[in-house]
Amino acid sequence: MSALSALPFLKPVHLRSPRSSPGGQRRHTLPASEFRCLSPEDAGSVFEIEREAFISVSGDCPLHLDEIRHFLNLCPELSLGWFEEGRLVAFIIGSLWDQDRLSQAALTLHKPQGSAVHIHVLAVHRSARQQGKGSILMWRYLQHLRCLPFARRALLMCQDCLVPFYHKCGFEALGPCEVTVGDLAFVEMQHPVRGHAFMRRNSGC
Repeated sequence: MSALSALPFLKPVHLRSPRSSPGGQRRHTLPASEFRCLSPEDAGSVFEIEREAFISVSGDCPLHLDEIRHFLNLCPELSLGWFEEGRLVAFIIGSLWDQDRLSQAALTLHKPQGSAVHIHVLAVHRSARQQGKGSILMWRYLQHLRCLPFARRALLMCQDCLVPFYHKCGFEALGPCEVTVGDLAFVEMQHPVRGHAFMRRNSGC
């Protein structure tokens, strides 16, 4: 069984029933809303959202297109996309890390033996912003991580202005991050993730 098929939390969530035609027969329509792990085929859509969200603010993207494909090939189970009627509107991409704190190498490496999930990027399409989608997606992503037996905590780095957002999502600040990108400095934050056995006893994972 693949890692993705073993995750009941990520079964497609359809928030609208298929429409019926005037004759009473159902027409096949795309689900109104669906959460699923991303695949390398989604990389183009991911990069378009990320590029628009970040370049206008910081002049660069956390992940370039080849890096997106790299992580979606190595660890697709550590990604999550929110699709509305088949169109990607928000996403998170992560990889595994095997040290207490993030270092410069964490920007490009996936450490399969690690137990910390490094969240590289969360981005929302411009048409879907100011609707609370970032918070909802992060909540679902953390629930997803709790169904992975190897995940013990989530790590991320962000600029000062985003600390309140991630604090509301349950992250705590660890202090300045040693990673820098150009002139940008970051705060490192973490969120504990309970293991697979706990979730099986308490939420059916």
